[in-house]
Amino acid sequence: MTLEQLRIFVAVAEREHMTRAAEAVNVTQSAASAAIAALEARHGVPLFNRVGRGIELTEAGRMFLDEARAVLGRAAHAELALAEYGGLKRGTLRLVASQTIASYWLPLRLATFHARFPEIAVDLAIDNSEGAAARVRDGAAELGFVEGAVDEPALAQWTVAHDRMLLVGGAPVPHIDDDWLRAAQWIVREHGSGTRSTFEETLRRRGIDPAALGIVMTMPSNEAVRTAVEAGAGVAVLSALVVARAVAAGDLQALPLDLPERPFHALRHKERYRTRAADALTDLIKETGK
Repeated sequence: MTLEQLRIFVAVAEREHMTRAAEAVNVTQSAASAAIAALEARHGVPLFNRVGRGIELTEAGRMFLDEARAVLGRAAHAELALAEYGGLKRGTLRLVASQTIASYWLPLRLATFHARFPEIAVDLAIDNSEGAAARVRDGAAELGFVEGAVDEPALAQWTVAHDRMLLVGGAPVPHIDDDWLRAAQWIVREHGSGTRSTFEETLRRRGIDPAALGIVMTMPSNEAVRTAVEAGAGVAVLSALVVARAVAAGDLQALPLDLPERPFHALRHKERYRTRAADALTDLIKETGK
């Protein structure tokens, strides 16, 4: 088993398409197919189901994906650690962030980081808050950025920013009370999302059981939730970063519900080697926070 085989396997698993995966890792389709076949033959375990012209992970493949990502992450971490003996001149800094942070808060800071350290490549994965914490814990990413706190003793976490949440809908509402919240049609993110957990905690503080809400749609991304609200399917609580342009354009209405700010937290494993590249990024974030 080689790192190249693992790299190809992860690319195929994430795209569920051999040709697109081969293009992503810059190999031929036949080379990608051969790498997957070699892994399966060596261990006698099918990693993918072939369904018509498509492919999907088997149960063994889903388990192996987490391990493969962790191995690749640790290999990149080791490479970067060695590269740093010559200064911040080369290597890859692997990050993971929740959707809101990855799409709206982090890119400006990564652009500044790239301008300062152009030889350090940045590999950013997107996962919900629970998944991001798991990747940092397992070594697939050196730094993680999530909404709210996570319950993971192996990780150090600290606040890097604060985020304002908004209740949005397609039409104005003059007054909102608990009865209105229970009667509304809600569009929410998936379980494990920091956005959803923050909203549910707000409901509990008001004495409302989140399970009592009329949830009509559960969506896998902020943009899907926002688009459904714009289409009139219901209301949602989202980050102000996500809905600012839609509210300014009149496509969404900010509704009168007092929601607390939530922290953005950085995550790092307490016991793994701290690379200078990761330290440089955290220092930059502190600077921009000022």
